[in-house]
Amino acid sequence: MAKIFYELRQNKNVKSSIFGKWFAHSKSVETMNTRKLANHISEHGSVYTSDVVFGVLEKFRSCLVEMLLESKRVKIEGLGTFFTTLENQEGGAQKKEDFNVQKNLKALHIRFMPEGEQEMNISSREFIKKAEFVNVDTLTGGDSTSGSGSSDEDDGPTGGYTPNPGD
Repeated sequence: MAKIFYELRQNKNVKSSIFGKWFAHSKSVETMNTRKLANHISEHGSVYTSDVVFGVLEKFRSCLVEMLLESKRVKIEGLGTFFTTLENQEGGAQKKEDFNVQKNLKALHIRFMPEGEQEMNISSREFIKKAEFVNVDTLTGGDSTSGSGSSDEDDGPTGGYTPNPGD
């Protein structure tokens, strides 16, 4: 079974309704770049060399970005769908005719929605059933529960589950 490593961190925000509570944050052990992923794929009984797989992955990356920038969604059957969302500046425009892209838009994000209809369902509710969870403290013998929020790996903006502020 796959192993998902996590560490426990304490909420240190005294203004939060969940101050002092402990939460699990995912902990990555490695970042697989395109070349490493291509090597891994080619080692799984593929007839293609790692260089061919690498080329296909690189072409996929560039074409994915191109399609997203043309307002298209990209669905990879058995995996999920890539799409874009817009982040607006706080407050918005007072009137429809006052809206200005340069002034009112903050960011353009690439999002991913896992597929949930296939046997390889990777929706969050099914994905969690496929994993074994391992607290990194059990591996290091140390205490990663300092709650500092820092880590050697970039675990994304939240590092894992972040509860709603009202919780």
